[in-house]
Amino acid sequence: MNPKLSCWSSLGNSDLVHKVLETPLCDTHEHLQRHTDFTPEKVDILGALFENYVIADLVVAGASQKAVDDLFNPEAGSVAERFRAVEEAWGHCWHTGYGEAVRLAAEHFYGLEELTPESLTDAQGAHAELMRTRTRLQILQEDAHLDHVQIDDFTMEIVPDEEDSNFYLYDISLWDLVVGKPDKEALGRLTGEEVTDLRSAEAAVAKLFERFGPEAVACKTQHAYARTLAWQKRDRDDAARLLDRYLKTPEELTPEEHNLLGDWFLDVCSGLASDHSLPIKIHTGYYAGHSRMPLDFISCEHLCGLLAAHPGTDFVLMHNSYPYSMELAALAKHYPNAYVDMCWAWSINLLDASNFLRHAIHSVPANKVFVFGADTSWPIASYAYAMQARYWLTHTLQQEVNEGFLSEQEAMAYAERVMYCNQHDCFARLKR
Repeated sequence: MNPKLSCWSSLGNSDLVHKVLETPLCDTHEHLQRHTDFTPEKVDILGALFENYVIADLVVAGASQKAVDDLFNPEAGSVAERFRAVEEAWGHCWHTGYGEAVRLAAEHFYGLEELTPESLTDAQGAHAELMRTRTRLQILQEDAHLDHVQIDDFTMEIVPDEEDSNFYLYDISLWDLVVGKPDKEALGRLTGEEVTDLRSAEAAVAKLFERFGPEAVACKTQHAYARTLAWQKRDRDDAARLLDRYLKTPEELTPEEHNLLGDWFLDVCSGLASDHSLPIKIHTGYYAGHSRMPLDFISCEHLCGLLAAHPGTDFVLMHNSYPYSMELAALAKHYPNAYVDMCWAWSINLLDASNFLRHAIHSVPANKVFVFGADTSWPIASYAYAMQARYWLTHTLQQEVNEGFLSEQEAMAYAERVMYCNQHDCFARLKR
């Protein structure tokens, strides 16, 4: 694999560099759109480069929300006009992790070393050629050199991807259940079980796992966006009474009552996940977007009770729990069923992620860490985040070698473990 990126020259030509480039990278978290959506009509050059996490940095750096929204609306003006409206903000955030990923994609796919209204206009032909000649699958397999991707499609239903059902794997979304707002219509449609009370709701959830568990790679919940991660064991009678009220007058439940229901369903799903050999992925830490992030909701430290209550269930704690990264290292060191997933973490804060990994090397068993998940919608961004992770993984491990903590052979073995081996050991779906 030859990245053809200028930044790689700083890493030299060592065996470690080649090992990280040649090892297939497991992508444990995505929100990829289906291949039928990856079309020139839906993704122009600005969408390919900027329709990812960098939009939050642009707004925080001073761009208006309208200007950012217009980046992805061809009817709002030419490529030059739309970029010019955010150009000043881009000048303030090109150096962040989000900005670095944009630059990696621009250099690899379009040969651009600087993004200006003029250079982006000139690159439209290269983008058209890319969209005409390369598929989503080719970009992910050949350019990003991914082993497979795991996708949260925001639904309880597993719909296999017709482009390649063994490469694109899907999570069962537990969102509705864990925020305490079960979708009785969806549960009924997917399982044939009419939800009228707690008994039937539990039966429906069990049937959901029976139907989709064999094809799913994991379960996923990002309830920290709507409620605290704090979890406690709940009384079944209390949950039954609340669900009866919710099914009749859902608007009358308080946030605390929704949390009680959510805790109950997370308890139930944790047991079922163990029965079906499905890890549960939990968003911890930093929020996507901007202007709302209650820090008391998001720390992984709130999950100690859940980890202890379900020792037979593997929990994949995502995004380094940034900015509570050391708390995550402590959990992964202490609980056999707690795993670290560095998905999205590199681009949130490159130096914090690198520092975290060095701490993890010296505190957390090597089989407990997954090093990458792009967490994006389009394959061009997935490529960029993958190369960013490869670069910074190499940089981090090279520091360990330079300072005498690891030999180069030990660093290479660690790289293969966190890039590929650990994921294949943890996710039963990958063993078929």
